[in-house]
Amino acid sequence: MASSQDPNGNPVAINVVPMVDVIFCLCVFFMCSMKWNDMEGKFCAWLPKHRGGNGPEATPLEEVRVALHWDADAQKTVRRFGYVHIRDDGHLRSILRAAHAEHERVGMADEPCIVDGAELVPWHEIVNVINLAKKEGIHRIEFAAGRNYEAK
Repeated sequence: MASSQDPNGNPVAINVVPMVDVIFCLCVFFMCSMKWNDMEGKFCAWLPKHRGGNGPEATPLEEVRVALHWDADAQKTVRRFGYVHIRDDGHLRSILRAAHAEHERVGMADEPCIVDGAELVPWHEIVNVINLAKKEGIHRIEFAAGRNYEAK
């Protein structure tokens, strides 16, 4: 039964704003006073043994990524492996051979060769890198979206 004093027909008018303010202040107080405990001990994890390093002293291997970009001034393709400027096909083959041997040594023989070719690089240059990788025993080839590398 509706009260005759309230135009909306509510029998009891409750102002909830002070109650929400108090609850909000209590939440902020408990969140600020909470102490976070660090996890102690070791996590139980079942990690694959053939991937990753052999312990904490192992350094991560550099991925086998050949970056190609077009040098407009010289009108030729510039190839890089990390920060190393690749002079010719023989130099690239020796770098790929060493990187593949290092991956085989740690049990990661199926790591891919990532060909990262920029937009203006001619296709025959990209195919040449793929052929050289195949000759060095790298059979997994992946392609990355080419970035615009600056010639240095």
